[in-house]
Amino acid sequence: MKRIDLNCDMGELPEAIADGTQEALLRSITSVNIACGGHAGDEQTMKSTIEQAMRAGVAIGAHPGYPDRANFGRLELKMTPDKLAKSICEQILALAKIAEECGARILHVKPHGALYNQAAKNRELAAAIAEGVAAALRRCSEALPRCRCLSEDVILVGLAGSPMLDVFRKAGFAVAAEAFADRRYEPDGTLRSRKFENALLRDPAYAAKQALSIAQRGIVAAHDGSEVPISAQTICIHSDTPGSVQIAAAVARTLRDAAVTLAPF
Repeated sequence: MKRIDLNCDMGELPEAIADGTQEALLRSITSVNIACGGHAGDEQTMKSTIEQAMRAGVAIGAHPGYPDRANFGRLELKMTPDKLAKSICEQILALAKIAEECGARILHVKPHGALYNQAAKNRELAAAIAEGVAAALRRCSEALPRCRCLSEDVILVGLAGSPMLDVFRKAGFAVAAEAFADRRYEPDGTLRSRKFENALLRDPAYAAKQALSIAQRGIVAAHDGSEVPISAQTICIHSDTPGSVQIAAAVARTLRDAAVTLAPF
């Protein structure tokens, strides 16, 4: 029997909290990645999203990105490794503080947007992310010796098949290889840039078909029709993809109907 995690990036849009979109998505997924002040998110959105995830029984993770709210963290920034690591650390600690207040625990960290895409190819950036997570673990332990809000066994999430996973492993972290239900792929296994019109998969049935192929066959079809081998432990659905609620429901239903067990890491 196959087993896979479904994750979703949340806490990025206050309106998605207010209109019930997030709660609807949480009914289909098993892990949530919460924006923690870099590309989006503030104390209130973090708190509300953690509380919603706890009610839904969904695993909680941090979703740090480039500190660039104006561009939603989707533009590449030139930051020194030290500055990037410091920003990642501060973002995770901001979420950890709220998690501690809510009695929640952060189990994984997944980079966001342009940072994720760059780190998938750039080992130096991936190492800076790992150092930021390690620094957050040290700081959390020093400030709150009895705090369990940031798991010592925190898992780092990265693009399946990319060098970033090797960097995370060498830094001493457990990893989860990630694939995407709602994004189109390049023949080399990277994600098709959002500058292309066909970068997003908006059809719930097509996204579900792609997720099932990833979970069952370890294959994803690239935009040119070629088949790309992919080994993933988690599949992402973006909350800001048009029709995300319907996509998540279709993906979850299709996987369960095919006897794929949905469970967090």
